[in-house]
Amino acid sequence: MGKDNWSYRSIGMQCRTCIYFVRKALRDEDGNSVETIIGRCRRRAPTMNGFPVVFETDWCGDHKLDEEKI
Repeated sequence: MGKDNWSYRSIGMQCRTCIYFVRKALRDEDGNSVETIIGRCRRRAPTMNGFPVVFETDWCGDHKLDEEKI
């Protein structure tokens, strides 16, 4: 059996590098911004619950690379 060419394919297609990913802005009690690992996927129109919540390390087949995030 040959080597799987897709085994690491998702590494370059994670949400954190996608043009549709918007990181969730959080602030602590002093008003300083806090780093988060979650955000919203804005690939499709929002539902009644808003945009889907995703982790930076998630990925999907609709990934579109954002050159400003790499």
